[in-house]
Amino acid sequence: MLRRNLLALLAASVMLVPSAFAQGQSQQAQSGSQPRFDTGINAARDVAIDQNLDKALPLTATFRDELGRTVALKEFFGKKPVWLVLPFFKCTGTCPMMVDGMISVMHEPGLGYQIGRDFEIVVISINPRETPKIASAKKQEYISKLGLAGAEKSFHFLTGDEKNIRAVADALGYKYVYDAKTDQYAHASATFVATPQGKISRYHFGVSYLAKDVRLSLTEAGKGHIGNVSEKILLFCYFYDPQRNTYGLAAFRIVQVLGTLTVLALGSFMIINFRRDAREQQLTRTSGGDAATKASNREA
Repeated sequence: MLRRNLLALLAASVMLVPSAFAQGQSQQAQSGSQPRFDTGINAARDVAIDQNLDKALPLTATFRDELGRTVALKEFFGKKPVWLVLPFFKCTGTCPMMVDGMISVMHEPGLGYQIGRDFEIVVISINPRETPKIASAKKQEYISKLGLAGAEKSFHFLTGDEKNIRAVADALGYKYVYDAKTDQYAHASATFVATPQGKISRYHFGVSYLAKDVRLSLTEAGKGHIGNVSEKILLFCYFYDPQRNTYGLAAFRIVQVLGTLTVLALGSFMIINFRRDAREQQLTRTSGGDAATKASNREA
């Protein structure tokens, strides 16, 4: 009777997992509808961000680094996730705030990852008139703010021509427009996370970023090469919501984990009980055989 009840409970647990998974997929599909951006100006055509997740960046695009050397974008990829931002260095608006937001997160203990060891940062000016000299001055400014020894080796500031800048911006879905009246660029505020292979992985909108979101996006982009087991399990229990541009708990994944643990626990319990029953039956048969042998010997 006990064995039948355990089997019934195990079957019910197994059925719970795919049911919860299907329900969670439906919820995720609803929350993952096309993101809406309210730019506040008639610039949906010229100033906006389209999320081109999993699109390849043009790694052959060439720029000049802060030392004036010609470099291909692919030189910053290959081993680690890359966190990108496309400001312009003489910006008087939100550009410096985006980079400051990145630096602020890197100071938070909750991030857990370190520039250079775990990821690279690439800053590309969208102004083709800006020079490596300007880029170098900006790099020194931000390296000073960051205050981490060795960070300059993995904090890259690039300038380039219109063609190459646009190639990267178009791949990112990053639309901006030059305003000749103010000599400024109208653009949205965001940073971008890419995989070591140069695929766009996640978008972080605004000028301040949650350490949790950045950590999860870097873990995800790293595809197992950074982060420990607990972080990968944590990532499994979260999903990226492109409408809210953040990570949220995935209830169906939690149910999956709990359901799987329940199945494993019940399975282990049943195996232990089956083995114990088998041993008891074997002992019973052995004891019965010994008694029969003794009785036969007495009769003889």
